[in-house]
Amino acid sequence: MSHSRAPRGLLLTAGALAAALALTACSGSPKGTSGGGGNTNFVTNIGGIATITKDERPAPKELAGETLEGDRLDVADFKGKVVVLNLWGDWCNPCRAEAPHFAKVAGDLKSEGVEFVGINTRSDKGKSIKFEKDFKIPYPSLYDRYGKLVLNGFPKGAVHPQAIPSTLVLDRDGKIAARALKALSEKELRSMIAPVLAEKADGQ
Repeated sequence: MSHSRAPRGLLLTAGALAAALALTACSGSPKGTSGGGGNTNFVTNIGGIATITKDERPAPKELAGETLEGDRLDVADFKGKVVVLNLWGDWCNPCRAEAPHFAKVAGDLKSEGVEFVGINTRSDKGKSIKFEKDFKIPYPSLYDRYGKLVLNGFPKGAVHPQAIPSTLVLDRDGKIAARALKALSEKELRSMIAPVLAEKADGQ
């Protein structure tokens, strides 16, 4: 009897993990509501871009690993700069729609101390590298093949595994200041970054 129970338990565990990681569609909440049930203190405006007041902002957990190009990258190394994190996949059509906007804004704001980092999730590495070349993406992407960074790298409720693309803006203290669980236009992306860029880091 015990022999028959073990495989069933393993199947249930595997099924639960697959459900948690499944990114079967590019779906983002139009209102930017929190996923995962965490109390993340996001306040959402009509356009679906959510913000957090400076004294309530959570910090992401470790966001480090290998990029699509094989280099080592740790988002924590960018502390002191405004960081834009974009969660994307090569299979995601809305990601393709927003990619030219991200490439342009990243190039425009580099000199102002804004760093862009992609988190490429549930994707084929070769196709994702081609995606970056096709859209002339000027910044690196962490390669998150199995969605571990998406699931474990953020406070509970800050992102939703099925909301791809998603974008978060970190302030100069490395804390989450704004979030959008949808594809962004150039205007929307700039509107997320501008207020954070205008802030000063703690102690300045």
